[in-house]
Amino acid sequence: QLQASGGGLVQTGGSLRLSCAPSEFNLGYYAIAWFRQAPGKEREGVSCISISDGTTDYANSVRGRFTISRDSAKNTVDLQMNSLKPEDTAVYYCAAVKGTYSSGRYNYKGVPYRICLQASYDYWGQETQVTVSS
Repeated sequence: QLQASGGGLVQTGGSLRLSCAPSEFNLGYYAIAWFRQAPGKEREGVSCISISDGTTDYANSVRGRFTISRDSAKNTVDLQMNSLKPEDTAVYYCAAVKGTYSSGRYNYKGVPYRICLQASYDYWGQETQVTVSS
C-alpha cells in the first residue's frame, strides 16, 4: 500500500531524496514516518511528519541533515537527505498511521501528534536501499 523510491548509491557528503506514495489512500489523514535498518542493527525511526500543522520530528543522528516534507498535490511524503555519511547506509522504509482527532488535537493511537516517531505504525512500504560510500 506504500511505495518507497529514491534510494541508491552516493558518496559521503552527497544527497538523495526518498519518496513515499500510497497506492490506495490519501496521505493527508496519516502521520508518515521513515525508518531504516542497517545490517545487524535494530530498526531506527528516522523522521516523521504529522497531520494538522505538519509537525516534524527527527532522530538526533539525522537532525539538521534530513528534511521530511509532505506534497499534498502529489500525495507523497519525501525525505531529503543531505550530507550523507557511511553510517546512513541502510534499507529505508516508509510507514503510515491514521490520526484520530480528539480534544482539539490529533493523536496516533494515543500518542500525541508532536511525537509521531513514537507512534505504532500500521502500514509499511517496501524497502529502498541507501548506500553511502566512504
